[in-house]
Amino acid sequence: MYRHTPQRQHRGQRHDAARMPTECRPERRAKLSPTSETAQGGRRLVIVESPAKAKTIKGYLGPGYVVEASVGHIRDLPNGAAEVPDEYTGEVRRLGVDVEHDFQPIYVVNADKKAQVRKLKQLLAESDELFLATDEDREGEAIAWHLQEVLRP
Repeated sequence: MYRHTPQRQHRGQRHDAARMPTECRPERRAKLSPTSETAQGGRRLVIVESPAKAKTIKGYLGPGYVVEASVGHIRDLPNGAAEVPDEYTGEVRRLGVDVEHDFQPIYVVNADKKAQVRKLKQLLAESDELFLATDEDREGEAIAWHLQEVLRP
């Protein structure tokens, strides 16, 4: 990764731009995101894994972005038959996996994450774009996949 480091300045010396009259200084503008043209004036929802990351990233992004945390995994295999949807019967309810259809897993939203999923769905309905900004590891990829499956953007 390339990091720009300013040249060292001697004590008492100021950067050239600071000595320039204000009317001669070049205008400083924030760079637009690649999708800014598509969502001009719209809201963009960014979903990250943890509340700490959400707070940090919120400081970097502009006013058109809403940053929210998924607070980790939102779905998992059911803990018991009571958590399996009624449409599944027999062994599927007991195992949480459909053995007769290529071992298709039955994922359910965790009870403690239902309120967060409801909040994310509401924020998505109010947004023009969705960015899943999870970590670049297998766990982050799984979290993003489950978010996409549940939120259906």
